[in-house]
Amino acid sequence: MSDAAVAETPKGHPKGLYVLFVTEMWERFSYYGMRAIFTLFMTKALLFDKGRGSEIYGSYTGLVYLTPLIGGYVADRFWGNRKSIIFGGALMAAGQFMMFLSGTFYKEVGLATMLMYGGLGLLIFGNGFFKPNISTMVGQLYPVGDKRVDSAFTIFYMGINLGAFFAPLVCGFFGDTGSPADFRWGFLAACIGMILSLILFILLKDKYIVTPEGVQIGDKPNTAREVKVEGAPAAKTSMMPALIWGVIALVLAGIFYFAAGMDLIGTFIFTLTIVAPGYIISDPSLTTTERQRILVIYIVAFFVIFFWAAFEQAGASLTYFAEEQTNRELFGKTIPASFFQAINAVAIVLLAPAFVGLWSALGKKNLEPASPYKQALGLFLLALGYVVIAMGVKGLAPGVRVSMMWLISLYTIHTLGELCLSPIGLSMVNKLAPVRFASLLMGVWFLSTSAANKFAGTLSGLYPEPVVAVSTVEKLETEKAVALFPKEYDKQKRKVNEVPVIAMELVQLGDIKDEAVKGQIKTVMETNLVDNAKSFIGFKIATLYDFFMVFVVMAGASSVVLFLLSKKLLEWMHGVR
Repeated sequence: MSDAAVAETPKGHPKGLYVLFVTEMWERFSYYGMRAIFTLFMTKALLFDKGRGSEIYGSYTGLVYLTPLIGGYVADRFWGNRKSIIFGGALMAAGQFMMFLSGTFYKEVGLATMLMYGGLGLLIFGNGFFKPNISTMVGQLYPVGDKRVDSAFTIFYMGINLGAFFAPLVCGFFGDTGSPADFRWGFLAACIGMILSLILFILLKDKYIVTPEGVQIGDKPNTAREVKVEGAPAAKTSMMPALIWGVIALVLAGIFYFAAGMDLIGTFIFTLTIVAPGYIISDPSLTTTERQRILVIYIVAFFVIFFWAAFEQAGASLTYFAEEQTNRELFGKTIPASFFQAINAVAIVLLAPAFVGLWSALGKKNLEPASPYKQALGLFLLALGYVVIAMGVKGLAPGVRVSMMWLISLYTIHTLGELCLSPIGLSMVNKLAPVRFASLLMGVWFLSTSAANKFAGTLSGLYPEPVVAVSTVEKLETEKAVALFPKEYDKQKRKVNEVPVIAMELVQLGDIKDEAVKGQIKTVMETNLVDNAKSFIGFKIATLYDFFMVFVVMAGASSVVLFLLSKKLLEWMHGVR
């Protein structure tokens, strides 16, 4: 980095960063706003069962992080970042509008479903063109070697979470009113957010999104930006890597689908997670240094899968925990379980400036940890968050509620871990990727999130649900049994082990007043619990403590291994930190 470059902006950041900040904020508002009411729309308006709704939701969130490979490739080879972002934003705005139409015609389920699938398709492909390219442009605002890049991505990340914080509140306010007809207004709010993102980017990009020398950023394909070394031999071209990896893809798909029993989307995601990085790194034009730097991205991305698989329990198992075993009473009112997910976004917005200051201060003293060490710390903090909540539920009886402070503590600690890992990862990819593969490798980084979302769903299925045998329930009079299991009891068709334990919860809430019935319930609960334990790679999961310890071990082990590998990774980074 030249002295002149340092002198231009010795403190602070280019204005282009804040343009990208606002653009991404409104795009994330659109994404998280739609996502907040999506499953509710399917179950309450289209009347899908929870199984079908969950499957569609999981496939959508997995595919959203897969298509950046396509958008990254197109930007690198043909369009450049700007055109790709505009195209992707337009697709997403159209997709949100189709969701609005789906909500408008919800009574005609066939038409509404068709419109919904069309909208999801546009959102998935639009995100693929938008997401990797706007992240790539952040790094291009700075000269090579500028120590402000990690701080810049942390600021950018704050914009993501600012949008994520307001989105559920606004779209939920307009869409989740209790009336199925109102979901469309939540989708329309998400559509307006995407349109705002697009307009702001188009109006401000030419003036502010420029290099320190005033050159327009993202105007040309990334291959055109690469500095050519005079006299260097022409890049080799060969179809052999494509053929080899094509065969590997077929073999892997067969293993995942037939041997592992995955569904088609899971098979596609996990196959591509292996094949796409393999194909890129086998490119014959790569130098030894470039190949080693790409390997660093791949190795860290592998560990990131474990981070997000544990972190994304917020949308599933941790929401179940908030709903069923967290005391949510505050000032005489019950806090909705979904509100706890906002803790992370709020904490990001509040804590991100502190991390920006911390990295900047350490950078000035040449004490700032290199990217792999920061990310190992992020995994450690994730494990620590699960240690906290595991301690909170150790020995907890079914139905007993714990203080909401356990859940708040977990989300806050996880936020610290996220700030050490996610924005730093975006910065690392930007610094290590060869220019001609800049957006494509950003797509690979997001591909790890796609695999993690799918893996997170598998882990959520391990959430323990203690049950009692129906024969035990039948020992009570029918009236008392209905009082015991008001939401689940079925007089005619109820299989053994299907009735969830909610009796102690009802006793605690005071729903059952009769002391004699309370006594019978406690006896039933204490003596007739059925062993409904599940297992994961040989570990038995019978309690919430067992469940949360899975994430402690997984994240903790990943943290230690990544930390031990970091010294070697630094060698392969060849001076980049």
